Amino acid sequence: MRRTVTVSLPGDLTRLVDRTSRADGVTRSDIVREALRRYFAQREFQSLRRKLVPEAEARGTLTDEDVFRHVS
Repeated sequence: MRRTVTVSLPGDLTRLVDRTSRADGVTRSDIVREALRRYFAQREFQSLRRKLVPEAEARGTLTDEDVFRHVS
């Protein structure tokens, strides 16, 4: 089910959305939906990272190389 949400944007951001919409051949709504998806994905990632980094550090997993070594 879709719902309409009204969002107020400053002029410069509106112009950027409109320019990008035309250049990419997508709607304003497509851009806003994608921006929100990315925002919430980033937010979830940061939340998980805050929880997991202390545990990883306690186990000696401190670098990307340590992670790759554990998952390879």
